[in-house]
Amino acid sequence: MTERRLPASVYWRRRFVVLGIPGLLVVMLVLWLANQGGGSTATTAHRATTSPAASPTPSPSPRTSTPPANGGVASCVAPALTVGITPDQVSVPAGATPTFTVTIKNVGNTPCVVDAGELHREVVIVSGNDRVWSSKDCAPANSSPRTLLLAAGMTDTSHIAWNRIRSAPGCPGNLPAPHAGTYQATVTLAGTSSGPTVFQLG
Repeated sequence: MTERRLPASVYWRRRFVVLGIPGLLVVMLVLWLANQGGGSTATTAHRATTSPAASPTPSPSPRTSTPPANGGVASCVAPALTVGITPDQVSVPAGATPTFTVTIKNVGNTPCVVDAGELHREVVIVSGNDRVWSSKDCAPANSSPRTLLLAAGMTDTSHIAWNRIRSAPGCPGNLPAPHAGTYQATVTLAGTSSGPTVFQLG
């Protein structure tokens, strides 16, 4: 019995069914996955676009101010500042130079700063009503400052000598020399004065 050959169109339809359907399924799966990814991206982009932007936290504005003098440390003034002077010899022999010990003390509760240089600290010597000498009369205009940072309760001690000559404001020359007798010395700084200390010149 001779087998009858089927038409070529039948063979092609069978091949399409066997090969085409799986291929079509693969193509559809790829397109579906692509659409899923694209949809996710679009949704994310949409959310990113529509989400309100976070408001930045405002930075505090810098405050400008003039720095306090002396690096923030107050100047020494009364009543927190006291000064004192004592003669190293109560009786000074003829021809000897009188010397004095000067103390500057911060009796306050906080540190303070004071310039105790020659242009600011003054020692005055008198005899009765006669103003005999001042340490500022002949002090050079370019005298160096002597800046003291005094902690609470701190005392600065220095020494000063008097060359037994008379002086006057402006530092004139040829003034009469002081005579032997009783004298008083005081010290003044930053508006604060000591009490007088008494000594004798031989």
